Amino acid sequence: MGEGWGVRSKGRSVADDLTAIETKLAAARTRLILDKPFLGSLVMHLPLKAADPKWCETTATDARYFYYNPAYIARLTLEQTQFVLAHEAMHCALSHFARRNHRQKHRWDVACDYAVNMILDDERMRGPDDALIDAKYRGLTAEEIYPLLPESPPEKTQDLHLFENEASKGGGEAESMEQDAGQGQGDQDKDRQSEGGGGRPQQQDGQGSEPQQPSDVEEAPPQPPMDPDKLDEQWKSRLAAAAQAARQAGKLSQSLMRFVDNLLAPQLPWRALLARYMMQVARDDYSFQRTSRRDTGAALMPRLYSQSVNVVVALDTSGSIKDEELREFVSEVDALKGQVRAEVVLHACDDKLCAGGPWRFAQWEAITLPEGLSGKGGTDFRPVFEWIEREHLNPDLLIYFTDAEGRFPEREPQFPVVWLVKGKAPVPFGVRIQLN
Repeated sequence: MGEGWGVRSKGRSVADDLTAIETKLAAARTRLILDKPFLGSLVMHLPLKAADPKWCETTATDARYFYYNPAYIARLTLEQTQFVLAHEAMHCALSHFARRNHRQKHRWDVACDYAVNMILDDERMRGPDDALIDAKYRGLTAEEIYPLLPESPPEKTQDLHLFENEASKGGGEAESMEQDAGQGQGDQDKDRQSEGGGGRPQQQDGQGSEPQQPSDVEEAPPQPPMDPDKLDEQWKSRLAAAAQAARQAGKLSQSLMRFVDNLLAPQLPWRALLARYMMQVARDDYSFQRTSRRDTGAALMPRLYSQSVNVVVALDTSGSIKDEELREFVSEVDALKGQVRAEVVLHACDDKLCAGGPWRFAQWEAITLPEGLSGKGGTDFRPVFEWIEREHLNPDLLIYFTDAEGRFPEREPQFPVVWLVKGKAPVPFGVRIQLN
């Protein structure tokens, strides 16, 4: 890395060049939001900050900001710029800053780079020449890649991970003393500025010295985050929100959909997720409907009214679902039903509807598993959706308990669908909750 920014054009100031780099980064973020809204949404949670090349050779993140060397960004194409933005955001979304534990830092950093880059490679994104990409690590997590690497990997990470006090130098050396020295130098520069010395002296163009940097440039590496657990929760929420928005827009690829589902499922119990979605459809609202004459006052004030929730519950009775699992699921739905004042219509289906159904339960009635459920054949989800349409039910929510291995309807219905899935099979629409 040469002296100075390395991006200046004749007759242009450092500030002008930095503005051009910021415009390039903004354009890359906009393109990500349009083409890949899942990644674009994550990137928008990392404000951009220019960094001194003395400590930031390429890019860096501390799970709070995206730090960049302007000279490095200037050398990248717009497509490569999108890649490095998404790369840092994925480190944060995957909570790499909170998962290292006892592992050696540089080896862990390399494993994280491989894990992130293979995800972006699946998205057909092109990274810079120094991006770590190896097909043998495709589909693996950083924890799975780590033991496959040598104890001192020769690879150099493409960015700087500022999650801890130890410095990640990319070439395998993690010496906190070097970072402390850099931070000390930055503190000295700030002290000189506060004393009126102005910090780094301004040089005229053509004198061969490093030009003065704009005041908003980070001259020293930031301190690592003091609240990694809080950051972890924030990024999990951001990951879930980004995935939901991209899924609704129809721009979440199958590979990313499986990745997000597998990442979020172990973190949240299925009962809590089911309760969340049932609460969302509970219709408590304010009404300006005219009151009775006896209640007429000086003003017409809104009143809180409640209406029962109409829920259809479908049970997959194919051979892969055990009776004990069906009873556990029905018991959980019964417990949640009372909280949201739900009226439930229960049906069962393998490759055809159960002859004894449907079974209807009012708000005050306990849901029980019907005796003698027929099934244990193949799996076809279409009969349930065709029955709902034929009966004009228009439910507030359909909850389908299944292994998701069967034939799905070709079109997504107008009502919301929550799939409680036993196994790892994907679903083409609706919200998928992993049973764990």
